Amino acid sequence: MTTTRQPAATRPPVPAIVPLTGWISRHSVTILRVSVGLVFLAFAIPKLIPGASPLEGLVARTVEALSLGLVSGQVGVILVGVLEILIAASLISGRLVGLGLLAMCGAMAGFFAPLVLFPGELFGGGITLEAQYILKDVVLLAAAAVIATRSRA
Repeated sequence: MTTTRQPAATRPPVPAIVPLTGWISRHSVTILRVSVGLVFLAFAIPKLIPGASPLEGLVARTVEALSLGLVSGQVGVILVGVLEILIAASLISGRLVGLGLLAMCGAMAGFFAPLVLFPGELFGGGITLEAQYILKDVVLLAAAAVIATRSRA
């Protein structure tokens, strides 16, 4: 006679991640906010050092085009770098986040402008490094939306 074995009345083992889920749930937006701020800082600093940013020429031409020639060259690049540092400071510190996100949304219009202004340069012989830099901003914009909606809750 065969007997079927009944499962033990014990709880299944708890995966290691389960105890962390509460902490992750409580802090994920803060981690995202600070991370986006650090990305902005990393892209801003080279703009303050002439010749250090691989996007320097594109940024200068974009600012010049958007300002109708009022701001050109290195001045435009530095202004964008300063704006990005202000956005980064807001996101990293958690102070004036709404204002930082508003500035970020405004800056995004400028970040995406080369796609309209210089499409041949960005995609003429395939996708360039500059185009990849611009397209990664879609992720930053999505992160900003999450931060904006979750940080007010």
